[in-house]
Amino acid sequence: MEKGCVVTALAGKEKGQIFVVINLDDKYAYLSDGKRLKASKPKRKSFKHVKMFCAQVLSEAELLDANERINAKIRKILSNIRRDYV
Repeated sequence: MEKGCVVTALAGKEKGQIFVVINLDDKYAYLSDGKRLKASKPKRKSFKHVKMFCAQVLSEAELLDANERINAKIRKILSNIRRDYV
């Protein structure tokens, strides 16, 4: 798993939803859906509670983008994935 990948939540109230990995540390993945969970305040989930869904969709340069456009990009990407796969 790496930054910019799309994952599915396996546990918690977000179970079954898809997210983009914004950041990683040794125990947790920080997830955003661009709407409720913005990139500036992502959801922290343990690795055992997420499953890889798609390959990397956002580069690290795009994730470091500080303005609000990153949330719009995340929403658009997740919308396309939901349309194609779900």
